[in-house]
Amino acid sequence: MYLEQRLNVLNKVYGLYNDVAKNLDVACKKYCAACCTPNVTMTTLEGYLIANHMTSNGQANLFRNIQSKISRNRFKPQITTNRLADLCMKGDDPPEEEKKHSNKSCPVLKDNLCPIYEVRPFGCRCFISKHDCSKAGYAKVDPFVMTVNTLFLQFVEHIDSMGFSGNFADVLLLMASNENHGNYKMNTLNHPGPDFVPNLKIKVLMVPPEHRIKVKPVIDALLNL
Repeated sequence: MYLEQRLNVLNKVYGLYNDVAKNLDVACKKYCAACCTPNVTMTTLEGYLIANHMTSNGQANLFRNIQSKISRNRFKPQITTNRLADLCMKGDDPPEEEKKHSNKSCPVLKDNLCPIYEVRPFGCRCFISKHDCSKAGYAKVDPFVMTVNTLFLQFVEHIDSMGFSGNFADVLLLMASNENHGNYKMNTLNHPGPDFVPNLKIKVLMVPPEHRIKVKPVIDALLNL
């Protein structure tokens, strides 16, 4: 699938999630930024989309902000969602992730507003809560919503199965390089290093038995994309 096709499908996935989220009971609203941490992960396809948006909208300074504010203790994934699904299917244990990571704010956040909100990665879009996180100190997510979010994460990764996943800041700084940006566009981007993990195609969907009937319309809609 060509890059433009992948970007088109990605935007359709985002649009589908917006439609699904309209029916969810969430407390999230403008200026609510309690979940905007430096620990979000995303795919290189999402990073490419965001980098293009920043460059074409005069926001190249955000690359410098990320570089200067990047958290040393940011979360760095060791496996992707589809790799986790594959391990679970085989009955293998996933690697242990770092338990201690930064509680600072997202490096692009300004006055509790996201300057790239319209192209934010799915990892940000699915940060939703049934109550005000700033008051409760934690998010509350319905188990079924977690299943839906996981499905979307699997499909987003599947679309970028030739790419990689990593921390939000790492992926954006990777795409800030004209060379990496061009190589990704031509599907010639080599493994960028230990901070990134290869994406995989979907082998099995992570859906618990109790959600299989209820989530089927969502799966069908994703497959139709």
